[in-house]
Amino acid sequence: MSALFSLISPADLAAAFGIALLAGTVKGLVGFAMPMIFISGLSMFLAPDLALAGLILPTLVTNGIQALRQGPQAALASIGKFRVFLLIGLMCLLLSAQSVRVLPQQALLLVIGVPVTAFAFIQLMGKTFTIGNPTRRSEAMVGGIAGLIGGVSGVWGPPTVAYLTALGTEKTEQIRVQGVIYGLGAVALLLAHVGSGVMRAETAPFSLALIVPAVAGMWIGGQLHDRIDQVLFRRATLVVLLIAGLNLLRRGLLM
Repeated sequence: MSALFSLISPADLAAAFGIALLAGTVKGLVGFAMPMIFISGLSMFLAPDLALAGLILPTLVTNGIQALRQGPQAALASIGKFRVFLLIGLMCLLLSAQSVRVLPQQALLLVIGVPVTAFAFIQLMGKTFTIGNPTRRSEAMVGGIAGLIGGVSGVWGPPTVAYLTALGTEKTEQIRVQGVIYGLGAVALLLAHVGSGVMRAETAPFSLALIVPAVAGMWIGGQLHDRIDQVLFRRATLVVLLIAGLNLLRRGLLM
């Protein structure tokens, strides 16, 4: 505990706990946005590398819970179904993570923020965009973009969610698929940032401490998720996706 308080003040830790609880609740409801909320919230009062370190272990644990909610067989089926997305995304995440301290993020954030924001806004206005027959090429392209963004910013959810939403994925399957995709991505992110130096002995206690409020939030969000239908789930997903896209634009324009 003394090591933790040498890194962060009690007041800042309490604020971080509140952010973790909120992030977990939103993730439990729609299946994503935890990194976005973590990074946006923690970066207001912590250094960017510490904020990134803080989200890594809570993201890993909550995605494991999300992926396995319907059991290991369902999770394995999702891995098989989206294997191209996963393989390309993980490769790109590992590559881009090594550039986190030297690669300008502004262009990448804007490149993904513009289409994600436009997609969510148009859908919320009543214009439905669907992908009836996805190809391996389109799946690989979206996975690659998600991985590149995730490695340098810790946020790889928006392109993934836009893709699954365009496929018209049923809400329970979408939550599970997101958990599988993000869970494997979180493992890669942890390994990558052990290598980059973001996750180290000094920052690990902070990340560990945020697991409990994040899991508590997941439980709250899961209870809400079970009470809404497919239509409301899709709309809630698009609202959070719109916020995520606008946040990417904000970060890209203000850097």
